[in-house]
Amino acid sequence: MNAIEQIKEWLYTNPFIWSVIKFLAILVLILFVIQLLRRYLKKRISNTVIRYKAQKGIEIIGYVLLVFFAITYFSGTIKDFTIIIGLFTAGLAFTLQELILSIAGSIYIFLVKVYKPGDRIEINGIKGDVIDVDSIYTTMMEIGKWVESDNYSGRIVKLSNAFVFKGPIYNYSQDFPFIWDQFNLPIRYGSDMELAKSIVIKIASDTLSEYTKASKSQWEAVVKKYYIEDAVVEPSLAIKLTDNWVEFNLRYIVDYKKRRLTRHMLHDSIRKAFEQTNGKVVLASTTIELIKIPEIKITSDKSEKP
Repeated sequence: MNAIEQIKEWLYTNPFIWSVIKFLAILVLILFVIQLLRRYLKKRISNTVIRYKAQKGIEIIGYVLLVFFAITYFSGTIKDFTIIIGLFTAGLAFTLQELILSIAGSIYIFLVKVYKPGDRIEINGIKGDVIDVDSIYTTMMEIGKWVESDNYSGRIVKLSNAFVFKGPIYNYSQDFPFIWDQFNLPIRYGSDMELAKSIVIKIASDTLSEYTKASKSQWEAVVKKYYIEDAVVEPSLAIKLTDNWVEFNLRYIVDYKKRRLTRHMLHDSIRKAFEQTNGKVVLASTTIELIKIPEIKITSDKSEKP
C-alpha cells in the first residue's frame, strides 16, 4: 500500500477531520478572494471616501458569507439554518452582548450614516476626528484634553461602536460643516462706543465673509431637511454693562476646523484697530475703586512708667 492510498484510507476512516480540512481550505480561499477584491478596488477607485466604503462593504459581505457558510457546512442542510442560528444566538447573547452590540452599532453607523471617516464628532465625552470605522471599533484622533482649543492631542482613541446606542453623538461636520463661536471684549467706560461697535462689526464681516457666504446655502438646506428655525449666520454684536467695563459679545459662524485660527485673526485685527484710534477706544482691565480710606489713630499712654 503506497502513501497516497494510506492517506485516502485514513481520510475515509476519519470523515470529520476531512470535513474540517475542506472547510479550512474553502475559508482560506474566501479570505483570499476578499483581499484580492479590496486591493482591486483600492487601485481602481480614486475617490477616497468611495474607495473606503467599497472596501468596507466587501469586507462586511465577506464576513457574512463566511458565517453563513460555516453554519450551513457543519449543519448539513439549509433547513437547519434557522434552528442553529437561534441556538447560537441564545448561547452567546449573554456572554458576548457587548461584542454583538458593537457589531450592531457598526451596521447602524453604516446604514443610518451617523458619522463617517473625516467627520469631527464627540461621543462618550471624547472629541476628535473619525479616522476609521470597522465592525467593532470607531478610531478617532483625539482633540482637546490638555491641549487648548480644537487641536490634536496626539492620542488615537478606539471606541466601541456600542456607544452609538448609549448616549448622544455630536457631529460637527454632518450636513452643516460650520459652528457658531463667540468671545467677549471688555471696553473701558468713556470710550467711543459707536466707533468701537463699527470697528468690531467691520473686522468681523471682512474676516468672516467667505464663511458667511458659504454657510448660507448650506444652512438653507438644513432648514429644509430638518424641523428647525432659521438662524442668522452674519456676525452679530451684543452689549452688556458690567461694574468694570462695557462687555462686547461677538457671535459669528466659522468652519469647524478653523475655530482657533479665526479667533486669533479676529483678536489681532481688533487689537490693532483699537490702537489706531488714538485712545478713543480702549480695552479695559479689572479695576478697583477705593471709596474711603479708613482713619488710623495712634495714641500713646503717658501714664506708662519708664
